[in-house]
Amino acid sequence: MRAKATLNREFTISTVDKRVYGSFLEHMGRAVYTGIYEPGHAKADKDGFRTDVLDMVRDLDMPIVRYPGGNFVSAYHWEDGIGPRDLRPTRLDLAWRTRETNQVGINEFADWSKLANTEMMLAMNLGSRGLNDARNFLEYCNHPGGTYWSDLRAKHGYKDPHNVRIWCLGNEMDGPWQVGHKSAAEYGHLANEVSKAFKYFDKTLETVVCGSSNDKMKSYPEWEATVLEASYDSVDYISLHKYFGNEENDTLNYYAKAIELDRYIVTIGGVIDYIKAKKRSKRDVKICFDEWNVWYHDRKEDGERIASWDWPEAPPLLEELYNLEDAIFVASLINVFIRRSDRVKIACMAQLVNVIAPILTKAGGSAWRQSIYYPLQFASKYGRGTALTVSSSGPTYDCEVAQDVPYLDLSAVLHDDGKTIALFAINRSLDEAMDLSVDLQGFKGLKIVQHNVMTGEDLKSRNSVENQERIVPKPGTGLSITDEGALIGALPAKSYHFILLSVASA
Repeated sequence: MRAKATLNREFTISTVDKRVYGSFLEHMGRAVYTGIYEPGHAKADKDGFRTDVLDMVRDLDMPIVRYPGGNFVSAYHWEDGIGPRDLRPTRLDLAWRTRETNQVGINEFADWSKLANTEMMLAMNLGSRGLNDARNFLEYCNHPGGTYWSDLRAKHGYKDPHNVRIWCLGNEMDGPWQVGHKSAAEYGHLANEVSKAFKYFDKTLETVVCGSSNDKMKSYPEWEATVLEASYDSVDYISLHKYFGNEENDTLNYYAKAIELDRYIVTIGGVIDYIKAKKRSKRDVKICFDEWNVWYHDRKEDGERIASWDWPEAPPLLEELYNLEDAIFVASLINVFIRRSDRVKIACMAQLVNVIAPILTKAGGSAWRQSIYYPLQFASKYGRGTALTVSSSGPTYDCEVAQDVPYLDLSAVLHDDGKTIALFAINRSLDEAMDLSVDLQGFKGLKIVQHNVMTGEDLKSRNSVENQERIVPKPGTGLSITDEGALIGALPAKSYHFILLSVASA
């Protein structure tokens, strides 16, 4: 099987916003408690944060983390999570039918974010609460002092403001399951008023309005059009969510679902353009894809458990065990975000620890990286710069999701220094190696600096607490640069590749 691709230094898509490699932490399952926070653990710091988890998060070079929800946020009182811990109330979380102790709140998350070298993206409750509560939350977090809420923050030990720059205006408000679900018109009006108030406080703040919970919703994409009609002039991003699975156990069809993600982005991009034209606006609203991941392995069983249990505290929930097949697919989703970097400026893998996450922990025990950790790590570390247009040709296949699905999936990023190019390549074929030739036009003196590959005979193999390095990247072989400046070589069947090239000159 042969495939060809062409990149040209002058044919660019957009700057890749580093925040497209973000993540998400919700008060759900063990994401927070025994995830990032476990006082008494052998590797906990003085504030109870697990340093082994922090090390893994820092190794991801995670630019932004969304918090505290998710469905959780739509009935959340942020005031429950501030002040002395022994005075904080325990509440029932209606979203996941669990008991929330509020031992971690906004101030602890701010502390953790500094340790993790990441930026906070806070979500506010626009389900059961409204404008004034949101204003108070902002004042507590961002005002320097001299007011009730800012002075209360100082009293709690945080004299300096947290200076949170980006705010999510609720969560999945199109979903009937959401506490405080609203119609598109109701929500659009409320979100617009909250965003306006936030911009009155600080015009440089960024706000994210809720789009569809997924592209299968009956209200999609009319929801986006109605919400943006009401809020376009005040918001900066519209959020999208989508989860994927291989319930059919059909790997090639599973891999083709990356095309669904691409269609979703293109469709909402069209809605944005329509509202912009209708309003004769000069503003550009971008996409914040702040929930995405693979979620299907135990989804049915988790739903049954949630319905049956009696308000447990931080129970194991949505602890997906990811395999090699999932890692290759996740890499393909990241490729879509790179190729659509003109539209998608923020994206958050949901979630970060334990709950549908690249990092798993054992309470009182070790932490380890799942297979999906590595494609996110390579992209976050090396996928920053300018996305290049990829023109490719080669064999394709047909499946239920799409026709003419290319076996080759490739994205490319030219780093800001102009001296390095990162390529992220996937061979989707299950049984054939791919002879690949990539013509790199406008570059001279190319050299392969690094090549890592993830592949294996068993797509269902995965890491575990007993064997934490069964699925890890390994040094790649078989690639070279020709005298004409082309990258050539063979990509094994069912494989993901990170390739870093140095450039001598243009």
